[in-house]
Amino acid sequence: MAQVPQTFFDALAVRTWCGLALETLGRAREEIDAINVYPVADGDTGTNLYLTLESAAAAVEAVFAGHAAGPVSATGLDAAGSGATGSEGPTLADAARAMAHGALIGARGNSGTILAQLLRGMAQVLADEDAPADGRGLRLALRQAADSARRAVAHPVEGTVLTVASAAAEAADAAEGDCGTVARAAYGGARTALAATPGQLPVLERAGVVDAGGRGLVAVLGALVETFTGERARGVVGTSATAFGGPASSPGPASSVGSAPVDGGTGECDLAGTGEGTGSGPGEGADGAVAVPGAEGPAFEVIYLLDAEDTAVERLRERLDALGDSLVVVGGDGLWNVHVHVDDAGAAVEAGIEAGRPHRIRITHFGAGDVHTTGAERPPRERAERAIVAVVPGEGLAGLYAEAGATTVLARPGEPPASGELVQAVRRAHAREVVLLPNDADLRHTAAAAAEQVRAEGVRVALIPTRSAVQGIAALAVHEPDRRFDEDVVSMTSAAGATRYAEVTVAERQSWTMAGICQAGDVLGLIDGDVVVIGSDVTVVAEAVLDRMLSAGGEMVTLVLGDDVPDTVAEHLEGRVREGYLAVDTVLYRGGRQGALLLIGVE
Repeated sequence: MAQVPQTFFDALAVRTWCGLALETLGRAREEIDAINVYPVADGDTGTNLYLTLESAAAAVEAVFAGHAAGPVSATGLDAAGSGATGSEGPTLADAARAMAHGALIGARGNSGTILAQLLRGMAQVLADEDAPADGRGLRLALRQAADSARRAVAHPVEGTVLTVASAAAEAADAAEGDCGTVARAAYGGARTALAATPGQLPVLERAGVVDAGGRGLVAVLGALVETFTGERARGVVGTSATAFGGPASSPGPASSVGSAPVDGGTGECDLAGTGEGTGSGPGEGADGAVAVPGAEGPAFEVIYLLDAEDTAVERLRERLDALGDSLVVVGGDGLWNVHVHVDDAGAAVEAGIEAGRPHRIRITHFGAGDVHTTGAERPPRERAERAIVAVVPGEGLAGLYAEAGATTVLARPGEPPASGELVQAVRRAHAREVVLLPNDADLRHTAAAAAEQVRAEGVRVALIPTRSAVQGIAALAVHEPDRRFDEDVVSMTSAAGATRYAEVTVAERQSWTMAGICQAGDVLGLIDGDVVVIGSDVTVVAEAVLDRMLSAGGEMVTLVLGDDVPDTVAEHLEGRVREGYLAVDTVLYRGGRQGALLLIGVE
């Protein structure tokens, strides 16, 4: 079915573009991964671009959902976390900022981090009330995107996604007309630049492929064309240099990568199509560069979000630049995404601590993926029989789950993981059978989508619909890997279902709840997702919630305290259980920055 074209760049156009781009990257992901050879041949550029855009698209959808639903959240926030009300729909500024923020917090790898800055650059123009929403506005947005992305990279290299972005902006600058005309021009300029990338980076020429990051950007711009014209962008789907009109590569094991069949003899193929003929070269790496076996480079990729002032970030850039390479720092307004390749991962994290507050820290050892190894290839790691993959809301709980043998995905407040992150976690677990614990009612559909994807890869997956981390703890407590898979899943599901869950949190603004009207700053007690107590004191509210839960009986109370809750609260609650409820045991954990002040489970 043809896409209904958008006339102007409004909020709906942002939503449509993100959706189409995500679909396009989903189809081209493996193809792009296969040609990933620069700056590190780790075969994940397509995946990183997809995960980054998935986060951006989810943030935009949340804004639309928030405007449709209005103020219904128990915490006083709408579904988008913005406090917006009404059913008028989000503005262009709302959608553009959400897109940029979602990409920033979900950015993966070198290519994903640069894509996040490209989207942020566009959002800076689109969110300006004085910016035109027509072809001229799109030209300005594409120019700002290319320039800001280039500034974010410590040492820009030609023949990469930066070159493709600049060419798209230059072509757009020369175009006159509506958004569709400008988008077509940008797409054409990007494709021409992509075809020339092998002549700019020798590593691409040796492998006979185009830049992977640039290939991903061409796909995203193709979705932009479809957004404003209703027509799927036409062009060669292949990833080889010759497929995009570049020079033929010399014969070699990678020269056949991405050769695409011709569509009906016209010399055109569907850019977002199947990518037949896609193969892999001798090394498969990151953001458009083919690696040569035995290539040397830093041992670790370090990525983290950083809360910091602009001046501190400038000093951080200088320090990280001295530590390693592939440095990209994107963001602004107090929130940044930092990406660097280093040999001393600890020093890179310490530099972030000195600059501000790093979080969502991810460290990848390239050697684990044979990226920088030499000599004989290591045998593939043998699959485990069974694994647990769980989403957890804080570092403390992540440690607890990890000690129990689970592979964890950290969910920060307001930053729910995308399905792609859950898929990656299942792959990391490397098991034949996987039990998936979302630990959040809102993540059930996300987890279901991830489960379906990995089932297609031959992994047996059982999704237990846990709605809180305390239900996940109950499930883990009865997990027995030596038991038959079905029996283990039934036992874990029963334990989770027999655990009532509650939380104590703080209202962000005035809102109607089942317990009455709450004001901003009120302490709320929720049982099974519904507000049952409104108060001003954490200890009093927590005790009231606990009494309500235990009035129906219980054998075990689990308390998970957030960073902002003093130990005296836990001591009071433990004493309350000892004095008022005989034969009920209490277990206490520290959850870290988990969003809620307190999580309570009663089994």
